Amino acid sequence: MPDELARARGWFLKAESDLKTAQRMAETDGPYDTACFHAQQAAEKYLKGLLAFRGEPFHATRNLEELQHIGEALPAWPLPGLDLAELSSYAVEARCDFEFWPDRQTAQEGLHLASEVRRLVLGAVPQSARP
Repeated sequence: MPDELARARGWFLKAESDLKTAQRMAETDGPYDTACFHAQQAAEKYLKGLLAFRGEPFHATRNLEELQHIGEALPAWPLPGLDLAELSSYAVEARCDFEFWPDRQTAQEGLHLASEVRRLVLGAVPQSARP
């Protein structure tokens, strides 16, 4: 498990960085599209970290629902039924859609969901895997 532990911890450390960036953007005057993007990135990395910890392979994807689907096939998946569709869309939408200019409330909702993913994921791994 040392390799899985190291990979998981690496994903979680990167996720923490994205979550902090999203928090800073959402708590100030933005930019809120950046907050949404980093909230999505944080959730993605927490999910990938949990899959890595469990030794479950996954391919490169930004789709949180796809990662969730992989995880739901595993025993004791801690995020059953969590709707990540809106957050998932921020991976591309926030960066490439010139008409996507979310408000502060939207950014804070994305941040809240990413924080919930963090809470559930980190609660499912031992202290040694946490950032």
